[in-house]
Amino acid sequence: MGKQLIPPDRGNVQEIALREALEERYLAYALSTIMHRALPDARDGLKPVHRRLLFAMRQLRLDPGAAFKKSARVVGDVIGKFHPHGDQSVYDALVRLAQDFSQRYPLIDGQGNFGNIDGDNAAAMRYTESRLTEVSRLLIDGIDEGTVDFRPTYDGSEEEPAVLPAAFPNLLANGSQGIAVGMATSIPPHNAAELCDAALFLIDNPNARSRTLMKYVPGPDFPTGGIIVDPAAVIAEAYTTGRGSFRVRARWNQEETGRGTYLIVITEVPWLVQKSRLVEKIADLLNEKKLPLVADVRDESAEDVRLVIEPRARNVDATLLMESLFKLTELESRISLNMNVLLKGRIPQVVGLAEALREWLDHRRDVLLRRSKHRLAVIANRLEVLGGYLIAYLNLDKVIKIIRTQDEPKPVLMKTFKLSDVQADAILNMRLRNLRKLEEMEIRSEDKSLRDEQKTLKTLIGSTKLQWKQIAGEIKEVRNAFGPKTALGKRRTTFADAPEHDEAAIEEAMVVREPITVVVSDKGWIRALRGNVGDLSSAAFKAGDKLKFAFPAESTSKLLVFATNGRFYTIDAAKLPGGRGHGEPIRLLVDLEQDADIVSAFVYQGGRKFLVASRQGNGFIVVEDEVLATTRKGKQVLNLKSPDKARAMNTVEGDLVAAIGENRKMVIFGLDQVPEMTRGRGVRLQRYNEKGLSDVATFKGKDGLNWFDGAGRTFTMPVKELSDWRGKRADAGRIAPKGFPKNNKFGRAEEVRKGDAGKNEDGGEEK
Repeated sequence: MGKQLIPPDRGNVQEIALREALEERYLAYALSTIMHRALPDARDGLKPVHRRLLFAMRQLRLDPGAAFKKSARVVGDVIGKFHPHGDQSVYDALVRLAQDFSQRYPLIDGQGNFGNIDGDNAAAMRYTESRLTEVSRLLIDGIDEGTVDFRPTYDGSEEEPAVLPAAFPNLLANGSQGIAVGMATSIPPHNAAELCDAALFLIDNPNARSRTLMKYVPGPDFPTGGIIVDPAAVIAEAYTTGRGSFRVRARWNQEETGRGTYLIVITEVPWLVQKSRLVEKIADLLNEKKLPLVADVRDESAEDVRLVIEPRARNVDATLLMESLFKLTELESRISLNMNVLLKGRIPQVVGLAEALREWLDHRRDVLLRRSKHRLAVIANRLEVLGGYLIAYLNLDKVIKIIRTQDEPKPVLMKTFKLSDVQADAILNMRLRNLRKLEEMEIRSEDKSLRDEQKTLKTLIGSTKLQWKQIAGEIKEVRNAFGPKTALGKRRTTFADAPEHDEAAIEEAMVVREPITVVVSDKGWIRALRGNVGDLSSAAFKAGDKLKFAFPAESTSKLLVFATNGRFYTIDAAKLPGGRGHGEPIRLLVDLEQDADIVSAFVYQGGRKFLVASRQGNGFIVVEDEVLATTRKGKQVLNLKSPDKARAMNTVEGDLVAAIGENRKMVIFGLDQVPEMTRGRGVRLQRYNEKGLSDVATFKGKDGLNWFDGAGRTFTMPVKELSDWRGKRADAGRIAPKGFPKNNKFGRAEEVRKGDAGKNEDGGEEK
């Protein structure tokens, strides 16, 4: 028994349910993460770490145009005064604010190595220097004029702003990414001039909806450019709900290199995509032979992005080549929109475009009112001081005498001249050098100008219309500073419709076209051997299994499989397993029932017709294009009633049909007696008493009837010798001619290959 732990003070022991304790602590952690780390404030678009960085840099007087200071100094101030976290995480946040490929409007002007679009890291903070940009100045401007609330820092030694005045629409202009507890935010960057136009419209039309604002803000504007290929309706839906995503593609052009050859040059990649990793991925796909249309890729970037893609041949369609790259690489990226922000700095909520801009405008009005009231207080104090100065000026000698002779001059001054406490302090604190400035005209002139300003401010505070007029004027100034004619304000991301391409053409473009041999075993295992293999005697099969049929194809082919359930299935040859093992059961590639078996498998060509038949002797003709399935479930073509099963299928070639039953009776009749259908039971081809159909064949009367024996030899019987078997559809027929195969099958060339007796795993021969 171990020693029992006894609390030092038994009287203070409290029993708390573990669940309650955990819930309380986890909720505190979740709220801390949501409000103080991961989600941006809707008013200034900043998370606490970014706000603290900008505020610390302002305290260090790192204004635009001022001398740079070491980033280590900035980080030291931030973690020492405001942000008790790791220095590396704070420096990473600083670096991101300075990267012009991450931020649409960088908030920090960096000097030194701040990383690049290839994903290389920035230099250590002791090597880099930084200062604020003009955008940051707009965000902080007016912070000393009572425009925002301040709160104590983590140790209570200083104060920090709860939010910045934000004369710039930073939330949407620079966007934000973050993962909190149980929620996340993802806001892509936008064009500031467009946001200002939308805000001006919203001032005049307070009830405008997000869809209406889209005539000013058509979509995101990424720092790295690119092309958005989403339809306008999809973008509108995303902005209305605050949730959605944008498909962004790289910008590319075709450079002619003479003699019909060309290169594809990529000049812009999607936002947040690392260029070096992108090139690596393309190179890997090339090595894996998944990009047959591409010969080479190289990065020729200097200051600008320049990725060069070399096509395999001059006749390769450039658009199709790019479609295959968009499908497989980050040249097309999906950037999510989840406008989850903190409203009033407290409430996490997903908002639409209009709500986000409205929150910023309401904040600007709040800032304007607070600034005006702060200025009124300053003016009132100054007017009081000026009144005291005027009394002092008119009674200067008496004031000086009181100050020189009295031990406590302040109460005497206040009593003698009826001064207020503020006025008395102002006179006593005045320097001697200021005495020469105390001229009555100057004092009265300053008093008049201040009273005029006071009147204007009071009118402003009392009129909502004047407030919005002034806010609109400030927004217009921002719009002019970041207008479409400026280098920073010009829209970089454009909009386009993705070219319509046949999915099959794109799929085919991503597969190397080469000859293969498809091998299907008796138990339904399928594989693809490389090349045209004529001799399959060395092909190994599982114990008890053997070759059913094999046929040549290409890696880009589509295969059709007809099963005993009357369904046709479609399989891409590119998805077949290789020929090293035994392959895979067809049931893994398509939804084939366990009790169903394969009747036939062959390459889809298009335009042909097939005769399909069931064991009970029913059948019809179907066009090849009608049996092509688009899903794993296949396509029901031959309708069956249990226990009937699909038994035979043959390509229609000629004008006569031959049907043979399990009773070895054969009948031949005209093809015109069989209807053409897309689906159904069909008509009776041959009549039986007990047994059923074994096989069907079609042939040209002038060429005679062919069949193949087990060794692959062809036998032909002229039409003249077939007169005994000629009849009508649904006849019983007569016993098959001498020499007809014992398996009651006409056979097909692709099903009977040279050396078709493959070996099983035991090494035995399967005959």
